[in-house]
Amino acid sequence: MSIRANPDSIKALVIDLDGTLLGPLSVLSERTIRAIEGCKRRGIKIVLATGRAMEAVEPFRRELGLAGPMIYFNGSVVADMEAGKIIKTTLLDIKAAEFCLELAKEMGVYFQLYLPAINEDPRLNLLTEWDRPEREFYHQHTGILANIVDIKTVFLRLKSRLEGVVKCMYLAEPEIQEKIRPRLDEHFGNSVYVVQTYRTFLEVLSDKASKGHGLVHVLESYNLKAEEAIAFGDEENDIPMLKMAGFSAAPLNAKESVKAIADQIIGSNDEDGVAEFLEDFFKL
Repeated sequence: MSIRANPDSIKALVIDLDGTLLGPLSVLSERTIRAIEGCKRRGIKIVLATGRAMEAVEPFRRELGLAGPMIYFNGSVVADMEAGKIIKTTLLDIKAAEFCLELAKEMGVYFQLYLPAINEDPRLNLLTEWDRPEREFYHQHTGILANIVDIKTVFLRLKSRLEGVVKCMYLAEPEIQEKIRPRLDEHFGNSVYVVQTYRTFLEVLSDKASKGHGLVHVLESYNLKAEEAIAFGDEENDIPMLKMAGFSAAPLNAKESVKAIADQIIGSNDEDGVAEFLEDFFKL
């Protein structure tokens, strides 16, 4: 499939980071930076849409000189970091998080979860009960190191002020994820959103949270229509926003299920596929 949009009608680009905009070593290439700058000069809004936390995205947002609402935590949080404003937060119920925690203990799988912003202790955000290699892997990948605590004790201490968690995460090989998913499906049905966001990341979020839901809030904030946006993504968690946007593109390295629903297949992330597409589409 190929995009049939008029470049002059496009007002926003909604772009996933890992596996899409970033290269294999999680870096922004000079070519990508130049292409984004060219789009900004045309007045196009650039929206990063990622499973990462805000602090893990900040180096990239600043390097690209972006402002305005961005989609974080797979749509659980929409925030304008430049303005210091949280636009929308969608939380997973505490009881659901407790079930996910107990399942991790039963199956011996590394597990962590994100709390929403808490005034009591700004460090009390990413929590785990395990000091395992997966904890350090996540640290190396995102720059965020999980705090080792007794999670239920934290829940109890914050009970009067904690309405839910941002997301839960299992870090496990795909074959282990295949054993976790049926257990989650059996317990929750469709009442939560379970999605693979990276080869070894399986996340559980509110059923009202996704990159697609996040995109709705971003478009509303800019008073834009879906057909005025192009979305780019490579993973399962990108599918909702690819379907929501007027046009969509997936890099060659994307999952087959993602490429199957994209309007256009572009070059892989290690070949600056997004930059190449933007240069051609907008004649940069």
